[in-house]
Amino acid sequence: MNDLLIPLTTCSYLPRRVAMLSLHTSPMASLGGKKTGGMNVYVREIACAMGRRGVNVDVFTRENAPETVGAIVPMGENARLIYLPAGPTEVLDPDAVYPYLSDFRDALLDFARTNGLHYDLIYSHYWLSGVVAYELKQIWKVPSIQMFHTLGHMKTRIDTPRQPSARTTQVSLQANRRVMMETEIINQADRLIAATPAERMQMLWLYRANRRRIETVSPGVDLVRFHPLDKELARQKVGLNPHEKMLLFVGRIEPLKGVDTICEALAHLKLNAPDTLRDVKMVIIGGDPTDTTHQEMQRIRAKCRDLDLEETMVFIGAKDQDALPYYYNAAEALIMPSDYESFGMVALEAMACGTPVIASQVGGLAFLVRDSETGYLVPVREPAALAEAICKIVTNPEHRAKMSEAAAEVAEQYSWGRIVDQLLVVFSELLEQMRPIPCTTCVCGQ
Repeated sequence: MNDLLIPLTTCSYLPRRVAMLSLHTSPMASLGGKKTGGMNVYVREIACAMGRRGVNVDVFTRENAPETVGAIVPMGENARLIYLPAGPTEVLDPDAVYPYLSDFRDALLDFARTNGLHYDLIYSHYWLSGVVAYELKQIWKVPSIQMFHTLGHMKTRIDTPRQPSARTTQVSLQANRRVMMETEIINQADRLIAATPAERMQMLWLYRANRRRIETVSPGVDLVRFHPLDKELARQKVGLNPHEKMLLFVGRIEPLKGVDTICEALAHLKLNAPDTLRDVKMVIIGGDPTDTTHQEMQRIRAKCRDLDLEETMVFIGAKDQDALPYYYNAAEALIMPSDYESFGMVALEAMACGTPVIASQVGGLAFLVRDSETGYLVPVREPAALAEAICKIVTNPEHRAKMSEAAAEVAEQYSWGRIVDQLLVVFSELLEQMRPIPCTTCVCGQ
């Protein structure tokens, strides 16, 4: 959807060419895999939407497979994805990418120099990209804008290993390095993009960010792809039987996503309100259920067995974006019991399909989901509260129908066209503020 929220004629200093950095993960990577999710969607959609506005966008990422070596991939009008060498050509954990940041920087500088390219500004994503953006900003003398997507301080508070070990020390050192780098980036970036008011406050409280540099611009949703469909058609597409009801989880299978809380909530219902779960399937989209090396996947599946939920919880692995609208539309509700979400793009996709969302009252979810209007907000890690919300959805179809309509209406406010126009106003205002002041003291003409 290409609707214009703000007339771009009001943007006197619209950038002509933007360098977007998504260093550790490609925006074209398959979703639901290792370290792929909302940020990948965001970078891809923003780049394409800016391209449609006439801005030339180069997105830079690292080569992570043999077929990506030297690749330049068109993403859409005026937008392309450029793979650069930085370490081994394989998917790496973010912390494993850190030693190769200077290689990535040098490759990017060489690409720009060889092709005679000048970038008006840098828009970097995640802290690793921010480290490189800071160095490029100094070399190119152009402004940099940073979006973190997740904050190290927040993840450290939630994701500390439960049992002290040698790995605990390693994780702590990595977390400290990340927080230190994020603090430096926050101090040096010309603008910071917060996804929600909650993230803005986290930057202020935890990092002592300059409030004048923070702009709150949420992510968006593709309303052409994600919209209400005929529910019966959707149910047929995903293979539901006529009498079955489906609850849905979509996301990476990692501890922060709280899938084990879903297990505990279903076990609570099975014990206290067994009729509620009759003919209900809890479908888990994400990860690879057959991967025996994936510790969290195997832990969750073992928990299902222990709680006798194997008939209720169905793990179907990752699905591409074209399949997701059918699953959203077929579901009674999307469940997001996360410990932490900076925004919650999956929730917005579900809402755009008219699917109510049951979510933890954390981070961006607390702002996106309107309790009892577009879904339910529940306290984090409280299975009984999650079970109660599931029960309300499953047993009250009239109220669910009202929430479905409200969810779709709220999502209409988040089209990518509207979001990118807000961003371009931020970019334009920054470029105007940083333009050279004309010399009035001599006749140099500058």
